[in-house]
Amino acid sequence: MGVDLLNVKGLGELDQEAPVVMVNLMRFRQRSLDGDGSGWDAYLRYSALTVPMIKARGGTLLWTGSAETVALGEPAGQRWDYLALVTYPSVAAFLDMMTSADYETRCDPHRRNGCEEHVIIATREAYSKFKVGE
Repeated sequence: MGVDLLNVKGLGELDQEAPVVMVNLMRFRQRSLDGDGSGWDAYLRYSALTVPMIKARGGTLLWTGSAETVALGEPAGQRWDYLALVTYPSVAAFLDMMTSADYETRCDPHRRNGCEEHVIIATREAYSKFKVGE
């Protein structure tokens, strides 16, 4: 498996068939490790290949945006360049994509070249449990 930091054990403890939202936090390299542009350029190549894989597994890119500043908490060590929220119909669908040979050989090299750090946090849809105003 090419994604060396994938927390298979932690993800395995989640309900495999329940929907999941992945919160992606990315810090880009100044220059792509392959020498082909910036870290952002490498990430754009990664996204162009990965988004169709997400959609093929029933997932949806919900939102992306630049990380502007820490609004609450200690800013030191919390510099992120970009965030993305991606929903999958199940943890199993996410794992299927991340562990596929296609992801490993075509997508992940661009992610590694572009991202100095990439953290993905698995979460459930909180609004289904806690509605605003209740």
